[in-house]
Amino acid sequence: MSAEVFPALLAASTDPAGLRPLPTAEAPVEAEEDPAEGDPGTETTTDPTTAFPETDRGENSGQEGMAQEVEESEARDLCAPEIRVLGLVDVTGVDSTGHGPRIAQLAALLYFRPGRSADILCAGMDPVSPWSASTLNARLQELRRSLDSDPAGHPYVPRRKSGEDPYRLSPGVRCDWTRFLQLAEHALPLGPAGLPDLERPLALVRGRPFGGRPLPWAEPYQQEMITRNIDVTHTVATYRTPTGPHHDLSTARQAIATGLDADDTAELLYRDWMRIEATAGNRQGLHTAITRIQQVNRALDCSLEIETEQLINELLNGSGATVSPSR
Repeated sequence: MSAEVFPALLAASTDPAGLRPLPTAEAPVEAEEDPAEGDPGTETTTDPTTAFPETDRGENSGQEGMAQEVEESEARDLCAPEIRVLGLVDVTGVDSTGHGPRIAQLAALLYFRPGRSADILCAGMDPVSPWSASTLNARLQELRRSLDSDPAGHPYVPRRKSGEDPYRLSPGVRCDWTRFLQLAEHALPLGPAGLPDLERPLALVRGRPFGGRPLPWAEPYQQEMITRNIDVTHTVATYRTPTGPHHDLSTARQAIATGLDADDTAELLYRDWMRIEATAGNRQGLHTAITRIQQVNRALDCSLEIETEQLINELLNGSGATVSPSR
């Protein structure tokens, strides 16, 4: 059954670019910062969504080990600053006023694209009117003060040894997207038995990743996060909707609400919502879901998908509750 329920997630689990724990930046270096204008830097560091280490996924013992590793990592990093991008970007210790939002976006850029030069960071923060090196340094100093240091006294925003060194964060800095992937990867192969763990990453989602208007560098990451979120949401709703040992329409509805907060145009999730209300015998709720997706598509000036039209006809004119989910 699991191969039918979340094929996209299963495919990702066997793909090196799929759901893997994200790599961290290199160890911090301790020296005063003395960047040069137009610093060439380096471009060799891997991006977090494209190069994940291979893991053994075949044995139960491996899954148990992974679960233990995730829990130990969570406990170990609990006090480290966190970059949250599964909603508006914010960072532990960084104010939400003044320069705070831009500093938080800089922290996210450093996390997702470590090892970049000053020029690339300045352009990434404002492609139309790139920051100056002095502005970058001022914001980095503010970020360093906000994040402070780890228990060993190493700054979470390491100082560079020379102007040629690239910029990066300490590997101790956390990110909610990393956590989302770790939780989903652990729960994915477990089928319905992994539902409680698969629902945990959805609790990290606070809205549309990176907010409504991400910087251009963040747009591919935003789409990746939305896609993963929709897959996890669809999987939870698919297992929770039918009658049986995992039946829980309240949890299914909550999953759909979370998924639509991240992307309110995801037609797949509206189909899941319709099935939930049909299973509950909630005719008014079914009409609400249908009306909402029709409004969304009118605003987008596009037609409903064939699967959606067929499902609406079946649910309004047939038994409805027995309709099987499909991608």
